[in-house]
Amino acid sequence: MTTDLPAADAAVRTARPADAAAVGEVQSRVWRTAYAGLLPREVLDTFEAEAFADIWSRSLAEPPTSQHRLLVATAGTDLVGLAAVGPTDVAGRGELLVLGVAPEHRRVGHGSRLLNAAVDTLRANDFREIEIWVAVGDETTRAFLESAGPQPDGAWRDREVAEDGTTAREVRLVASIVGT
Repeated sequence: MTTDLPAADAAVRTARPADAAAVGEVQSRVWRTAYAGLLPREVLDTFEAEAFADIWSRSLAEPPTSQHRLLVATAGTDLVGLAAVGPTDVAGRGELLVLGVAPEHRRVGHGSRLLNAAVDTLRANDFREIEIWVAVGDETTRAFLESAGPQPDGAWRDREVAEDGTTAREVRLVASIVGT
């Protein structure tokens, strides 16, 4: 069987300091999409690319721990997605801190590649479980993650998402990553 579709020029790699601005742009767009309808417009407007880029620039220069990693998805020369991982307070459990793909680059495998690379990175750091916090109401992301294995464990939190104290309720998904 042959197709006329072009071959994908897609990859996942560890982020470099020079990626901070592009990562900030992608995260801004991802968060505005994910939280649309869940948070007021004035809060969504605070999710600025420059602010995220500054945070990532500092984090890439001085990671919080040796187990923190920022991964990026690329399509050709464009940075189109991000995934960040790090440790939790639970022994043997790592966290997928953020996962996102630019809206126009979704549903072509970038999210799956990022999730797989995140799990591989956690495994390489001897983690046996993964936890992921997902905003209540972000059913697209939750369905994607649950289809890959992580399931809700009953935990929830109210996460501060803006400097004015605005919070978003999140549920925790957990999965074993041993032998997967």
